[in-house]
Amino acid sequence: MQIILLGAPGVGKGTQARLIMERYHIPQISTGDILRAEVKKASPLGRKVKSIMDRGELVSDDLMLQIVENRLKEPDATRGFILDGFPRTVPQADGLKNILVKLHQGNLKVIEISLPDQEIIKRLTARRVCPECGKLFNMHSDPPAAGGRCNYCGAKVIQRDDDKEETIKNRLVVYRKSTQPLIEYYREHHHFYQVNGMQEVNEVFQEIAAILGEQATVQN
Repeated sequence: MQIILLGAPGVGKGTQARLIMERYHIPQISTGDILRAEVKKASPLGRKVKSIMDRGELVSDDLMLQIVENRLKEPDATRGFILDGFPRTVPQADGLKNILVKLHQGNLKVIEISLPDQEIIKRLTARRVCPECGKLFNMHSDPPAAGGRCNYCGAKVIQRDDDKEETIKNRLVVYRKSTQPLIEYYREHHHFYQVNGMQEVNEVFQEIAAILGEQATVQN
């Protein structure tokens, strides 16, 4: 069970990834996490990555693919995995395809959770965070206490710059521009599915579970 979850910020990818992990007992593999792990191991690959990151440069596709391949060879990923933040480009997707063939893991499913931009903006602009304890709130579905105070420590909650409307609109433009070629690639080369993110969390998960059980229709 090899899964790539796609979706703009605010569509609920993190929640769905957690539910998939809990039901199917497969790891969520984040590129940020595996880069840090490789650096921590101080392997030859890790030292090379550290040198690149220390210079503030981007890790090349070839190097990133080597690190991803190493992670997918680990025992906990033999039954499947959820890829988070990878691939980001068509060349990376091509490289991943070759890795999966080499590892005899060819049953890749690419699932995009979709939401209208206005709904994403509504959700993200409603987010608030406690600057003291880090607790997250949502002004619509999980509001803080009266006066905008944190229910846990009493501090005044704030809206992060990332959650302001203009910033969100810019992030959505970047997401659409960078992800659309990837979506077109996966429509052509792999099982690609779209899930309606406007549903309740459990309904979204049930639709994903149906896809993983081969009971849903592929989006062409």
